[in-house]
Amino acid sequence: MAHRQDQQRRASIHDVASRAGVSAATVSKVMAGVITVKPENAQRVLEAVEQLGYRVDPLASDMRRAKRRIIGAIMPEFESEFFGQMVTQLEGLAEQRGYTLVAASSRESEAREKEILARMHDWRVAGVVLAPVRNEHGPAAEFMKANGMTGVLIDRVLSDDAFDTVSADSAAASAEVARELIAKGHRHILVVGLGEQAATVRARLDGFRTAALKLAPDVRIDVVLAETGVEPLRAQLREYFAKGERPTAVYSLFLKGTLVALSEFRRRGWHCPNDISLVGFDDAEWMQVTWPAIAAVVQPVRQIAGHAMEALFARIEGGEGPAIARLEPCRVLMRESVGSPGVAAGGGQSR
Repeated sequence: MAHRQDQQRRASIHDVASRAGVSAATVSKVMAGVITVKPENAQRVLEAVEQLGYRVDPLASDMRRAKRRIIGAIMPEFESEFFGQMVTQLEGLAEQRGYTLVAASSRESEAREKEILARMHDWRVAGVVLAPVRNEHGPAAEFMKANGMTGVLIDRVLSDDAFDTVSADSAAASAEVARELIAKGHRHILVVGLGEQAATVRARLDGFRTAALKLAPDVRIDVVLAETGVEPLRAQLREYFAKGERPTAVYSLFLKGTLVALSEFRRRGWHCPNDISLVGFDDAEWMQVTWPAIAAVVQPVRQIAGHAMEALFARIEGGEGPAIARLEPCRVLMRESVGSPGVAAGGGQSR
């Protein structure tokens, strides 16, 4: 227990002063960049700062005693409709309780994710909603545990022993996509995704593969996963098709992958659904207005945000008990981009 308390205790300016053998005022001057401090004293202060992991407290001492009314939110990115809508929902729910939401993007970087979280810890946020880059075992979640922060993990997570988790039921939604494609006669399906979205990819891929093989043991499921970024995925997809592979359907596990697949179809002169069918996980306005409209798995943004904030405020208000994992159901909309395999698809014959 003592070790746990030591982990949670922040190094203070007085700790640094004691370690360096100088006054707290001297430490303050060094941290502020004042150049009149003796070089040897400044060096000792900087060494003590590094040894103790000291970070300047951005809050004044009188503010430290005030009740914190800030909620932090960290998303992998803000470009997709899903995360943009998520922040909008979280902000409204925080403000309803008299809190301010501070949101930041990790830009799909675990190092940046941890850096942002450390900054929010400096601000003494009341709690954090974290959508991790990969999964619940990343460096940011470990930082939260080590520093006793209050938080909820969402989206690319399964379950955790320390934090409540809320995510879409990716496996069930992908199983429904598999049932739809198999029922229409597809027996050669390509699945595309990003390896960096580890927890999400695993749940969606496993859910799809299990359901498809159960219904059609002879189905061929090819998988193209790029470790990082859209451009590597585009290159791998072009290489896959250049070998002469002709699946009758493509299932993209993330939104940008759907766009990459569609652009590759158009580059090759293939049309949905006559030449190839397409389904994407996550919906966007462009998927609804293009022709043909693209089939999509619609994630329950409002429900995820609502349950995440309910869980977070319950913990902020002192709620105890084991961590709870929630899965919210998705909707699968099979639009015009999906049909039965055509003559040209699958067999390499001309139409």
